[in-house]
Amino acid sequence: MPLIIPDKLPAGDLLQKENIFVMHDGAATSQDIRPLRILMVNLMPDKAATETQLARVLANSPLQVELTLVRMGTHDAKNVLEEYLEMFYKTFEEIREERFDGMILTGAPVETLEFEEVDYWEELCAIMEYAKTHVYSSMFICWGAQAGLYYHYGIQKKPLKEKIFGVFEHKVLRPHTPLVRGFDDVFWAPHSRYTQVLRSELEAHDEIRILAESEEAGPHILATDNGRQIFVIGHQEYDRETLGLEYYRDVRKGGSVQVPKNYFKDEQPGKDVVMRWRGHASMLFTNWLNYYVYQETPYDLSKM
Repeated sequence: MPLIIPDKLPAGDLLQKENIFVMHDGAATSQDIRPLRILMVNLMPDKAATETQLARVLANSPLQVELTLVRMGTHDAKNVLEEYLEMFYKTFEEIREERFDGMILTGAPVETLEFEEVDYWEELCAIMEYAKTHVYSSMFICWGAQAGLYYHYGIQKKPLKEKIFGVFEHKVLRPHTPLVRGFDDVFWAPHSRYTQVLRSELEAHDEIRILAESEEAGPHILATDNGRQIFVIGHQEYDRETLGLEYYRDVRKGGSVQVPKNYFKDEQPGKDVVMRWRGHASMLFTNWLNYYVYQETPYDLSKM
């Protein structure tokens, strides 16, 4: 929550330059309070696991957050009961007249396909277009980030020689950007993907800022200057067991299986998981809610 200070306190400017979350008392006393409306477009097969992961990091903020779950109406989900979807999810057609403070677009296990080959691509494009006018700030995660970069900027994903799988060290490149407020200079984040987005292609777009990257895993956290679009190429939201479950699933399928790097103690499957990323995951989502959603969106979303 913000620190409320007198309107003309000289320290205010300095605190804001240091990314300290402050609000002048004039604004605070006139502020209307309501829950933040967050739209979660869940493209993952295991809906419940993804909901839990994202709900956990969003709940670390003291702000009230109201989640609306959306699924693809043009895709037949094979890993979740239709009754579950009917009970907890809406389709895009049901919410397209509504407005939201923020949107999270998740990853999806379709990255080896061309974007246009994904059966719900047209519907997803409609949602990303809708978000330009009906959502204040959108966060795109993993394949969702690649899809967003392709749709909005024409940046195409590229295949990797081998899968990036594990937990990797990252450096903060723009420490004064509010999204990475409180981050250590070096932090860890999980990745699990077969494709990449090239730094050179990102740098060709002046609107996009690379906030954090890894020597091994490449660009990780990206944002536009106005904060309307956030791209997280990776899975900062993953739980302790997520990479392990993926590893053991692939072991059961047979063949050569890559062990996730920097994940199991002593790099030995079956040993304890070394969780290195939870604190920064919480900071990432809390900073997004605080700086890019709570402080920016109007009380009346029709005035967005």
